[in-house]
Amino acid sequence: MRSRNRNTISRSEVHQWALSWLISSMRLKDQGPKCTATVVWSIVLRAAAQSISVFAACRDLANAPSDSSVMGALEAGLPKTLRVVEKRLNAALADHLPQRLQRRAWTVAVDWHLVPYYGQPKRSRNELYYGKPRQGTTKFHAYATACIVSYGVRYTLAATWVRRHETTVTALNRLVQTIREKGLRIQRFLLDRAFFNVPVTRFLQEQQIPFVMPVMFRGRIPKKRRKLRGLHWIRRQKAGCYSHTLKNKKQTVTVSVYVAYRTHKNRKDGKHKQQKLLFAAWRVSGCPQEIRELYRKRFGIETSYRQARQARIYTCTRDPHLRLLFVVVALLLRNVWVWIHETMLAEGWGDSMTLHQEKLRLSRMLEWIALEVIAQLHDGSTPYVDLDT
Repeated sequence: MRSRNRNTISRSEVHQWALSWLISSMRLKDQGPKCTATVVWSIVLRAAAQSISVFAACRDLANAPSDSSVMGALEAGLPKTLRVVEKRLNAALADHLPQRLQRRAWTVAVDWHLVPYYGQPKRSRNELYYGKPRQGTTKFHAYATACIVSYGVRYTLAATWVRRHETTVTALNRLVQTIREKGLRIQRFLLDRAFFNVPVTRFLQEQQIPFVMPVMFRGRIPKKRRKLRGLHWIRRQKAGCYSHTLKNKKQTVTVSVYVAYRTHKNRKDGKHKQQKLLFAAWRVSGCPQEIRELYRKRFGIETSYRQARQARIYTCTRDPHLRLLFVVVALLLRNVWVWIHETMLAEGWGDSMTLHQEKLRLSRMLEWIALEVIAQLHDGSTPYVDLDT
């Protein structure tokens, strides 16, 4: 870990840190004297920092290769198998994080993220995930990610691409293996409601991983005047903890279902209303209010997605490996931002850490990276893509 006794951070240092994380993990080979690995990753970082396409990032840099050369270098340099691609991308995310993260177990949030897609698959329909209509399409590129939700160290630890035929258990198993390979310990999982099913619950119990996730009701709503059973019966009960057995064909698992309440203000009439919340938990103790407050920490991963969208690379490529790369680059830049604040700009350690995010906003860090790439690869004329637009 670097010393925190620093008053200034230069834009060249920020660019070099992000660049070194990519170069050391992705092992991209040079494709010529002008299209080196350093140049290719610098252009990718500029595209992410300004949230533009690779074509836009190349067209106004006098000393940069063409966009087709950059995309060709990326396609040629990425491994052909998905397993190796994800291994290198996850290494870029987690291999440079502080070693102190391995000293304790962490609460990890897991999210199921769907990116709308309007084109055709590159090779097979299995590349796409099909779901309910959303933003004008039923086709998506699906990703599952795991993120620490502790104050000041909200790093993204792992990401995986989920194909059509893969189940939530398959994706979750890859995340768990990746996190453990990095030497990190899991205290508990806070999962998205998409993971509420028997196979996931059984898998987590076999792996001895405590968890909390919201209950999802599936199937038909019971008709009136019929006796309520299972989760529908629990939903009618007062706040408390109830034991429930989930069934799926020949598999059964038992979990604790917590019934809690939250009070919120209605946006239309301004009146305060109560909403009943149900959470499924295993080996996580506490009263319903404590379980509700614990699960609220999971929404930190939603914040990380909103920040990562500031570094989204626009692309029309059909290659799922390249699309996964661009998603991970956005998450990596956010990891660099968290790393800078934790190791250099924060005061105190551990639970007493005080962050000063006003010293370096994420948007300012991205602007620095874009300016540094322009300074290295441009001849000084006015670029087409202005940082103020």
